[in-house]
Amino acid sequence: MMKAAFYLTVCFLPALLVAPAPGSEQSGQTAAETLVLSYIRDHLKAGQPLLVTELYNKVFTQPEERQALDKLYGAFFRIPFFVVRYQDKFGSSPSLSVIAQQFDLPNAEAADTLLRVMESDPRVPHFLTRDPVTHEITKVDVEEIRRDPMFGQKLEHQLGGWDAKPAPDFTLATLDGSAVTSSALRGKVVLLYVWFTGCPPCLKETPALVTLSRDFATSGLSIVGANADRLLGLSYDDEKRQRYLKQQGVNFPVVHWTKESDSAYGSISIFPTLFLIDRKGVIIHHWVGFVPAEDLRSAISEALVQKEGCLTPRVLLGDATGSGRSGTCACRSISRTGTYR
Repeated sequence: MMKAAFYLTVCFLPALLVAPAPGSEQSGQTAAETLVLSYIRDHLKAGQPLLVTELYNKVFTQPEERQALDKLYGAFFRIPFFVVRYQDKFGSSPSLSVIAQQFDLPNAEAADTLLRVMESDPRVPHFLTRDPVTHEITKVDVEEIRRDPMFGQKLEHQLGGWDAKPAPDFTLATLDGSAVTSSALRGKVVLLYVWFTGCPPCLKETPALVTLSRDFATSGLSIVGANADRLLGLSYDDEKRQRYLKQQGVNFPVVHWTKESDSAYGSISIFPTLFLIDRKGVIIHHWVGFVPAEDLRSAISEALVQKEGCLTPRVLLGDATGSGRSGTCACRSISRTGTYR
């Protein structure tokens, strides 16, 4: 648990958190998390900081309560990066429902509460304008975040792009304890897929990845699913992850995403995020958010025909249409179904 203070200096009445109906599935929102959120809501006082260390040591002593507190603490500091990245990528502000999905919160009201906490914290620059009635974000001042000494440098690292940059090395543990290493994958085209359990766009993406893994299995493609549950402090365990993977028929290795790899890859703030890495270990595509299956198939097909000595195609990072291509290659082509013609 981080020892920094979590200042909740507020002068507002937080929106009520709507508890799930009895018997309903909470999609990663545990009873402990509901308890922690409710406690924070009820004990906020104008002008008085609430220290996470005190909550951790004096109030929430059960492991599941501390896990929930860790998750919310982590979400608090990731929200500014997510909002700015979303604005930069999609040209509009994320809704409260989208924020709730991305941070595995129970509902839009919970997202509104975290935003209000963030807005009241003196360490976070005031970069949001929100509708006074709906509480939805109406404007994001990206430059305000860029100028901030604490957030600006990290944000520039995230927005810097990955065009033709070497993919950082990784050694990541699978759910059964074995390891997947970038060095062992050299010579193959690798699709690194960073996701978390319960993420709605990730649930939508998975079937396409299963199909692509099957279609390109003998053509030199390796998909690595990097699960960020532990990094994000989510309550899912390996049993739940394995059950989901079995239900989806996942046919590629799934590993635990780590703090070290997350930092090396720019600190992921929107899920899913995907990196397409060529045979020489260079990132040639970088997508943020859900990517249509045909766009993935097109980019993978192009990458697979690139051989040693061929030109590495230039790409537009974050281009989910797969249209930002240039360069030619004399290698034989590959069909849309993933087999050589």
